[in-house]
Amino acid sequence: DGRTGEAHICAPPWTVLRKQLRTRAWNAPLRRRFQRKYTKRWKRRWSSLDDRQKVLNLIGLATKAGKTASGEFMTEKSVKSGKAFLVIVSEEASDNTRKMFTNMCTYYEVPIYFFGKKSEIGHAMGKEMRASLVILDAGFAKAVVKLLNTNGGSKYESI
Repeated sequence: DGRTGEAHICAPPWTVLRKQLRTRAWNAPLRRRFQRKYTKRWKRRWSSLDDRQKVLNLIGLATKAGKTASGEFMTEKSVKSGKAFLVIVSEEASDNTRKMFTNMCTYYEVPIYFFGKKSEIGHAMGKEMRASLVILDAGFAKAVVKLLNTNGGSKYESI
């Protein structure tokens, strides 16, 4: 402060800093270092999870992206309209529900998997218990099928 006699630290104005941050000279090394550091950390965490948890994480990610529909009615509607790429039915679902979705997915040639508890599927989607859900995106469906390839399903498992 000029009145008290304290020393000032001279810093460049914000416009100069913004220009320097936009240049590749500053940004590229920082970006590379950031990507390496956090990519390694993410890969370590992802590889330590079991396949069951990875599937639930992908379901949550697809839900956040708006690429899922849940509940019997919405699942049935999506399959019949041709928007469905993968149907997941809870292992706890009733025999009638399992039979209905198996027959429907066989007819419309949509892969179906029986996976998880109702509460697990609902929790992964950020909702209450869900007996069935449909994934509406080919990429998410392919990733989930890759993780679930050891579980049962219909003859239309491959995408």
